[in-house]
Amino acid sequence: MAADVRLVLLADTHLPKRAKQLPTPVWEAVEGADVVVHAGDWVEAALLDELEQRSARLVACYGNNDGPELRSRLPEVARAEVGGLRLGVVHETGAAQGRETRIDQRYRDLDVLVFGHSHIPWDTTTPAGLRLLNPGSPTDRRRQPHCTYLTAVVSGGRIEVELHRLPPRS
Repeated sequence: MAADVRLVLLADTHLPKRAKQLPTPVWEAVEGADVVVHAGDWVEAALLDELEQRSARLVACYGNNDGPELRSRLPEVARAEVGGLRLGVVHETGAAQGRETRIDQRYRDLDVLVFGHSHIPWDTTTPAGLRLLNPGSPTDRRRQPHCTYLTAVVSGGRIEVELHRLPPRS
């Protein structure tokens, strides 16, 4: 039987514009994870460099706020097999209304799609059975009550997800 795979899901880190660095609990989660997923809006490549060094495995894409350097190093849509699941990562999925239908049509080859852009945590399953996950942002809560990220465990072809709310920055 395959071992469980531990994931950390991030998006919209916006470093160093929204924060100077990732919060300590996020780094602790990264260092304990088998796979780190980042759904874009890094802003500067320094975080990509650091996550590449500190992650066992990184699956990531660029976002709309990412310039030429990040776009030259990352795809618009990243795909990977993780613990028997077909995982995709994209920054933007469009408006919330009609999202599940659009995603079902566009990403028929996936089991899980991680996305960002809205800074709003999201966890739904489409009519075709595709799991949609948005971790929110660990550095810019916008109109949300908390900055957030997700952790997940893939086991036996299933994914269990936990939302983490970060304390306010001082």
